[in-house]
Amino acid sequence: MKAAWKVCAILFLATGLVGQSSTAPKPRKAKPAGATLTAADVQALKDAIASQQAALAQQQQQLQELRDELRHKDQVVQQVQTAATDAASKADAAQSQATQQQQTVGELKSDVTDLKANIASTVVTLQEAQKSVSESPSTIHVKGITITPGGFLAAESVWRSRALGSDINTPFNGLTMPGASANSMSEFFGSGRQSRVSMLAEGRLATAKVSGYVEADFLSAGVTSNNNQSNSYSLRQRQAWGQAALDNGWSFTGGQMWSLVTETKHGVDNRTEALPMTIDPQYSVGFSWARQYGFRVAKNFSNKAWFAVSVENPQATLTSHGNASNFLVGSAGTGGGLYNLNANYSFNPSPDIIAKLAFEPGFGHYEIFGVYSRFRDRVFPCEDIGATDLCGSSVTPGPNASGAYNSSRNGGGIGANARWSFANKRVDFGLHALGGSGVGRYGSSSLSDVSVRADGTLDLIRSYQGLTTLEWHGPKLDIYLNAGAEYASRAAGFDAVSGKYVGYGSPFFSNTGCFTEPGPGSGGFSPGSLGSSCTADTRVVIEGSSGFWYRLYDGSKEKVNRGKVQFGMQYSYITRNAWSGTSSPNEPHGLDNMIFTSFRYYLP
Repeated sequence: MKAAWKVCAILFLATGLVGQSSTAPKPRKAKPAGATLTAADVQALKDAIASQQAALAQQQQQLQELRDELRHKDQVVQQVQTAATDAASKADAAQSQATQQQQTVGELKSDVTDLKANIASTVVTLQEAQKSVSESPSTIHVKGITITPGGFLAAESVWRSRALGSDINTPFNGLTMPGASANSMSEFFGSGRQSRVSMLAEGRLATAKVSGYVEADFLSAGVTSNNNQSNSYSLRQRQAWGQAALDNGWSFTGGQMWSLVTETKHGVDNRTEALPMTIDPQYSVGFSWARQYGFRVAKNFSNKAWFAVSVENPQATLTSHGNASNFLVGSAGTGGGLYNLNANYSFNPSPDIIAKLAFEPGFGHYEIFGVYSRFRDRVFPCEDIGATDLCGSSVTPGPNASGAYNSSRNGGGIGANARWSFANKRVDFGLHALGGSGVGRYGSSSLSDVSVRADGTLDLIRSYQGLTTLEWHGPKLDIYLNAGAEYASRAAGFDAVSGKYVGYGSPFFSNTGCFTEPGPGSGGFSPGSLGSSCTADTRVVIEGSSGFWYRLYDGSKEKVNRGKVQFGMQYSYITRNAWSGTSSPNEPHGLDNMIFTSFRYYLP
């Protein structure tokens, strides 16, 4: 029975498998009942089952391969999609970058075009500069500093109708009175002493320009200087200063320079001083100036307005008559102090303070300025001036310092300058004025600042200065006209103790001796003195001058500047009128006619 069941199960499975497999062989027809199942039949069934199992295994393997292929394709698809997304993103970025690059390329092309043009221009300029430098360098470059030499060499002369015993410069306040022997003699001087040397050094920092300037001539006399043979006059300092000019408009300048009182042609800039075009190195009567120590702070407001303040070296010039020896202003120079032994120096309490406001609104140059000065002397109230001193008791004759004290006075003035250019800058017209108390020394005539009262205290002299200039500038010829005056008021009083009139310009002074020529002193080089009967305190000095400069050669008009050669002539008429005195004739005046010539070579 067990064997029969086994056979039946085998047949059942075989039948099912045969039905599932299309490749299985067709079953044989069942044997009739009662047929005997042989070994061959069993073997055939086994073979059929084995065949079906092999086919099934093959199909499973094919299915697995298909699944693997599908999985691989999914992965490929995902990679392709990711790559496509990345490619799209990169394409967008590349497109944006390409657009920006095109714009940048366009800008670069424009810059390159401009750069090529600039390079071409620079090359031409550099070639010209190299050619110029190789032929005639006008500057020297040393360690980041540019040094520019300058100046001129001069051969000059002056003829005066009345002798003054002066070189090429004129002592305007020293014109002789009619009775002076020199007033009856003319004089001629030839001079090379106004020849000038200068050096400008300039350097550049990140936010500032630094510079220094030195200038000198030979209008100074040493102990052995004379006109007899060697004419060995000494070099003198005109200017020596340093400056730091910041890019924000502030500048700081210190050293010896033109005073801030001096008019400038541009702003308040150093080295743009509006000097009269005269040959005379004392310039013109009415011109206000000084060259002295100063420290200047200035601010430039967009090249339209400037403000500057300076502290400058002070000095008090004094003229007084009839006073007792009851005051002290200063002393003669001391050799150990490097002062001139033949000059007087006041003991100054403080520097002069000068402030200036300049404008250039588009037409003309305008300046307003003020000067503050402080003067001081030491007063000796008990100094012997006769039988009784100022303290009211009899004293032994001789110096007396009892009760001595210092006395100070405040002085100063206000001035203005204006200058206009017409006819395409061919014509320049200028006006200048300064007035105040104690400002006489700032004028070309060097009138006195102070006088002295009877009690020994200082008395400031009120003075006024004015100058008008007219200049014509041509291609080769310059012509100029100047008219100026300087006035000093009376500053006088009466000393009740001595019974004398004292001070400056008193109407009770005597001027009778100004008209009578005295004998020749000790003779030779010592003319006679007009004496105390010719006080002749200056009331006003007036000068009219005219002249021209003709440029024989001007190298600035050529590619290579070889300097400038020019010739000039000047005529001046000057009068010095004194304050009137007690008797007639009581108002003396001196006058002079002067003719100057100059032949100069200017360094390029």
